[in-house]
Amino acid sequence: MGLFGSSAKVYRPAPEVDLGPGSAELYISPNVKAPRVAGMLVKIFVWVLEMPVVGWVLLHILKKDNLINKLVSEAEIPEPPLFTSTHRWEDTPEQNVSLTKPGLSPAERVREAVDCLPARLESTLAADAPPSSSLKRWTIMDFSRAYSSGETTPVQVAKRFLAAVKESSGPTMNMAFFISCNPEDVLKQAEESTLRYQTGHRCQ
Repeated sequence: MGLFGSSAKVYRPAPEVDLGPGSAELYISPNVKAPRVAGMLVKIFVWVLEMPVVGWVLLHILKKDNLINKLVSEAEIPEPPLFTSTHRWEDTPEQNVSLTKPGLSPAERVREAVDCLPARLESTLAADAPPSSSLKRWTIMDFSRAYSSGETTPVQVAKRFLAAVKESSGPTMNMAFFISCNPEDVLKQAEESTLRYQTGHRCQ
């Protein structure tokens, strides 16, 4: 093949293309040809491609020999471009969002962020607490202090945990975070732990 271009491929609009089982459409499978080089030849080949004029001519020949210009670069596709998504989309306003006021100092912004957290640990760990209150990742020390002060109990935490496991393993989410979970055993251990905190007898 020479250096001069050939006629570009003109595609038909997609609705006019028959893709059924009895279609007579011809699938174009170009015979891709390219030099196979390695080692020092790769460096020489790249050096030639980076040359101002010779590189452009060589690249044009390679594209032309592999039908890239005819089938891709210079092809005519009689269809309008797709600028917007085809599926229906609605902007859902965010819930439980608090915006900080402009011009506040770092300390004031931190105070506003702290005010967004639940006032008590029990409001986060209670079995009937709304999901929107689960903002903080409580540490073991937080749980220990809450158990000791009576702010919450291991039974409340266990019920909240089991409810989350059940929800995540349901048909709507189907996450299966745990291979095995025995709710009766979890509640039994939680009741024993609650009794120990109430009587002041800790596990040794």
